[in-house]
Amino acid sequence: GSRAKISVFTEDSTIDPVGACVGMRGSRVQAVVNELQGEKIDIVMWSDNQATFLANSLAPAEVSKIFLYEEKNKVEVVIPDEQLSLAIGRKGQNVKLASSLTNLEIDILTEEEEAERRQLEFKEKTQMMIKSLDVEDVIAQLLVTEGYVSVEGIASESVENLEKIEGFDNDLAKEIISRASNYIKDQNEEDIKIINENIKDEELKKLTGINNKMLSLLAKNNILTLNDFADLATFELTDKEEGIFKNLDIDEKVVDSMIMKAREKWFVEEKQEK
Repeated sequence: GSRAKISVFTEDSTIDPVGACVGMRGSRVQAVVNELQGEKIDIVMWSDNQATFLANSLAPAEVSKIFLYEEKNKVEVVIPDEQLSLAIGRKGQNVKLASSLTNLEIDILTEEEEAERRQLEFKEKTQMMIKSLDVEDVIAQLLVTEGYVSVEGIASESVENLEKIEGFDNDLAKEIISRASNYIKDQNEEDIKIINENIKDEELKKLTGINNKMLSLLAKNNILTLNDFADLATFELTDKEEGIFKNLDIDEKVVDSMIMKAREKWFVEEKQEK
C-alpha cells in the first residue's frame, strides 16, 4: 500500500527496460503511482546473476559485499555504515521487498560489523594455530595473516614457501611443518579410535568421498549409519556456524553429491517394493 518493487528485463539490448517503464520524466510510472494513490514503485533491473539482482533490488542503498549461501536460500549483505537505514527502509520495507523480489532471506551487516566479525575470525584461527602447533601468538598471527588457516595446509606446504614469511627462517619453517604433521598424525589416530568405537556400518565407512575426519565428526554427532547420513541436508553439514563439517574446507557441491550417493540405496529399495 505504500511501496512496491518490480523487476524488469528485455531481450533487446538496444532497449533500457527500466527507462522504458519510467518513461519520459517519469510520466509512465507516475501515472501508475497516481492510480495507486501515491504508492511508490521501485523499478529494478532483473539479472540471472543472483548477486547482481540482489544489489539492484536493495537500491537505493549501495552494497559493498555479498555472501550467498545457496543451500539455505540465504544471503548476507554488507552495507556502508551510513547506508544502513536506507537499506532497511521505513519499517523494514526496503529489505522486506528486496527479499520477496529475490526469494532470498537477507541479513544486513554494516561494514563495521563485518570488520568486527573478520577480527573475531582472525582471533579464532590464531588461537587454533597456537593450540595445534604449540607456538607463540606472533607466529600464529603471521601464519594466519599469510593465509594459512588450517594445520593441513601447513603440513602440505614446502619449507621454501614457509620461510618466505617475514621473521621465519629455514629451521623455523621445518619445525612448524613438523609440528603440523605430528598434530595431524595424532588427530588421525584419535579419529580412528572414535570411529572404531562408534561406527559399525561399513557402508558409511566406504561412502565415496568420506574420510576419517568426517567419520569422526559424524560419530561425535551420533550419525552412525549410511541412513543417518542420507537423512541429512547439505547445510546441516556445511553451515559455517552450526554445520557438522563447519571446520573442514569442503565444497557444498561435494557434500551434496555424497548425500545423494548415500540416498541411492533408498531408490533401489523403493523399486524393489514396487
